[in-house]
Amino acid sequence: MPAKNLKQSPTSALPTARATIADVARAAGVSKATVSRFLNHRDKLLTRDIATRVEVAIAALAYSPSPMAQALKRGRSRLIGLVVADVTNPFSVAVLRGAEKACQEAGYLLMLFNLGNDSRRESEAIEALTAYQVEGFILNTLGRDAGAAADAARHGKPVVLVDRRHNDMQADFVSLDNAGAVRLGARHLVEAGYRELLFVSEPIKDVSSRMEREAAFRSFISESAANVAGLQGRTFETTEEDTEGLDNALRSLRQRASGRGLPGMISSNAVVSVRVVAAMARLGWRFGADLGLVGFDETEWSPYVGPGLSTIAQPTDELGQVAAGCLIERIKGLELPPRQILLSGRLVPRGSSVPAP
Repeated sequence: MPAKNLKQSPTSALPTARATIADVARAAGVSKATVSRFLNHRDKLLTRDIATRVEVAIAALAYSPSPMAQALKRGRSRLIGLVVADVTNPFSVAVLRGAEKACQEAGYLLMLFNLGNDSRRESEAIEALTAYQVEGFILNTLGRDAGAAADAARHGKPVVLVDRRHNDMQADFVSLDNAGAVRLGARHLVEAGYRELLFVSEPIKDVSSRMEREAAFRSFISESAANVAGLQGRTFETTEEDTEGLDNALRSLRQRASGRGLPGMISSNAVVSVRVVAAMARLGWRFGADLGLVGFDETEWSPYVGPGLSTIAQPTDELGQVAAGCLIERIKGLELPPRQILLSGRLVPRGSSVPAP
């Protein structure tokens, strides 16, 4: 069958491109500088006839100036870059909400870059956000890439670190009081009668918050052992892939505690708590009856797991707001030595840390 000749209307081929300031100038028969004067409310410098022609051209072309372009002309983008290690971690999401709230109140927008726990992308994140002309950075990264922090400083942008330090970086630092929070949870377990304790964390090396929590746990065991008979504590590092390793660590913990009461555990964040909950299900164990647990991070699901998970609630909303507030102060020109702001955690006791009769 012979092909039919199809005619296509020239106006239906492609969507109309967004009008530019040059298009407006051409339609009005004026220069781009004249259009710019009109847009910047300097039409008093123009005759009524020229101002009317520009106004008509803008309406006919449905032209609207780019907010980003206008901000950059003023040297201000009012954008703040937030880099997080893992957006699936409830802690990061909660800090994001707090920071976003403070930014909105101050007239700034927050741009998020998620590393997906890949420290090799830290420099990439800084470069990408810099390309969008952010005015400063809030960094909640792994802190393993010293070059990334140097990149931020090289661009002349103020930086605030959240939760995790960067070696040798002079910047405001906002975090939970990790040592105080660990002692809060460990003391609670000891007072409940647990004597064999295990601190479970994601890989600790070079991540400051994990290092601080593990060191605080060891310090608590060392200091308390003289006054609490039989108190012992160990550390275990867990990964997402090694479920068998975690199961074996729990079995060993329970075996060591045999004859001395129930074993107790502190999980270093909500991600680890979920892994422990899964391990308990695989082993057929129950919180309170077979194992006591206090986990970092108060999540929406904590009250509904088993008898309820005891947690150390971090002031995540406040952490985000304080970090954003510190950064905005720096953007506005505040010059002070780097500040360290540590906020207290809060124990939320539930059934997981109450030994069953």
